[in-house]
Amino acid sequence: MIKKIFLGAAFAIWGNVAMAVEVNDPLESVNRPIASFNDTVDRYVLKPIAQGYDSVTPEFVQDGVSNFFDNLTYPIVVTNQFLQGKVKLGFQDTTRFLINSTFGIAGLFDVADKFGLKEHNEDFGQTLGVWGVTSGPYVVLPFFGPSSVRDAVARGGDYYIDPSNYEYFDDRRATKNRMTALSVISTRAELLKAERLISGDKYAFMRDAYLQKREDMVRDGKSETIDDPFLDD
Repeated sequence: MIKKIFLGAAFAIWGNVAMAVEVNDPLESVNRPIASFNDTVDRYVLKPIAQGYDSVTPEFVQDGVSNFFDNLTYPIVVTNQFLQGKVKLGFQDTTRFLINSTFGIAGLFDVADKFGLKEHNEDFGQTLGVWGVTSGPYVVLPFFGPSSVRDAVARGGDYYIDPSNYEYFDDRRATKNRMTALSVISTRAELLKAERLISGDKYAFMRDAYLQKREDMVRDGKSETIDDPFLDD
């Protein structure tokens, strides 16, 4: 799925899995100032807007908006399933996309889930990883947050797959800008509760958790993990 602003932060917060991943961060002296800049933009611009959106928008409307953007960019998942050789899942996710686009009213409702068609998360960065491309050094992108050299380059591949980047409207730029703004606000609002999990050195926490989660996603959760009964829950 498309890497929205702060999507890397979501990986870091929700994906703190216990597995051994080598931290490759030779650019830390550059990454930390960029991370600080991103935090400043978030603190004074994005977070206040997201808090306002969260306070005035009913939960079911927020769910619909989130579902809509997830479905809109779902062709990224479908395409990368096929690129990774997961043909069965590729057809399954194609069916999921078609059901939600029609019976789910342009994806506002996740109807496919009720048919047992679970949502997957694949992107071109994962595809490169599946075919043996290492993640490379950890990098922090201005505005976009945690990433790696591989994932940063792969963003270009996902951009051309993303249907929202193609012209469907007469006033494409204005419509695209409004949709992007709403997508960013919706994504940031989803992180308001999850960000409370961050502890200690925020930069190190985000870096380590992001790299761990991305490695886990490339391996489809088949990575070796620490034998901890609490992780099973």
